[in-house]
Amino acid sequence: GGLEEARRVPEVGGEGVGLLRTEFLFMERRTAPTEDEQAAVYQEIARALGPGRILVIRALDVGGDKPLPYLPMAAEANPFLGERGIRLLLARPEIFAAQVRAILRASSAGKVAIMFPMISTLAEWRAAREVVERERIGLGVKTLQVGIMIETASAALLADRFAREADFFSIGTNDLTQYTLAMDRANPRLAPQVDALHPSVLRLVERAVGGAHAHGRWVGVCGALAGDPEAVPVLVGLEVDELSVSVPLVPAVKARVRTLSLDECSATARLALDAADGAEVRALVARRHPGGPP
Repeated sequence: GGLEEARRVPEVGGEGVGLLRTEFLFMERRTAPTEDEQAAVYQEIARALGPGRILVIRALDVGGDKPLPYLPMAAEANPFLGERGIRLLLARPEIFAAQVRAILRASSAGKVAIMFPMISTLAEWRAAREVVERERIGLGVKTLQVGIMIETASAALLADRFAREADFFSIGTNDLTQYTLAMDRANPRLAPQVDALHPSVLRLVERAVGGAHAHGRWVGVCGALAGDPEAVPVLVGLEVDELSVSVPLVPAVKARVRTLSLDECSATARLALDAADGAEVRALVARRHPGGPP
């Protein structure tokens, strides 16, 4: 969302913005927003949150199902496995550098962090981080936290390696689930089976959290799973540090967390990792943590 949603975060008890989707600045227009336009918006949002609340700004995540009319992209047989996210940004350095500069300029207005989407390899991460460092030195601004989205199995499996260099992780469970299960979440015939509580996905979450914590990094979860009341006990048990949910869900998710025991959640998570499928995990949560959705 944008500024209006950011203003609501303190009102509902939110502790920051775990994922600012910057696509809203780029969509429904004929040209890319300028560096000045972007910097002004990011600064306003940071100020609306206040100095104590983090603002994690995700770099532009387009390609796949999110094309831009002014950013020509060759037709791809499978765009979800093609030039999207960080791959597209690295291939369009003028777009990427302008956004990075805008985020760096906005960092003086609050507690700002930057995050890269769809990282699959260390080479992608290092190339993106190099852009941030080059532009940061050019602008003469202080360092800020730089993290990655964990949306692919490769990133989750190499989490301990990424955590040596990245400041934090945000696990994007929507894409992570569809890539892990090899099921298109937009396909209505498959949608009922695309469950982010599937044990295969949860094992990747566990791997990512363990890799991050081994190096003193924090881990958030964004995507639909973070706001799913049935998932909250499992995510708490897997020792996720932050849940990034839509503004209206913040009070309900915080209330759910307050009812939970960490020891009980840890036991639930261990059982969930050994379950057969997402339905079994949901039944497990319903038995062990009543009080969720009907």
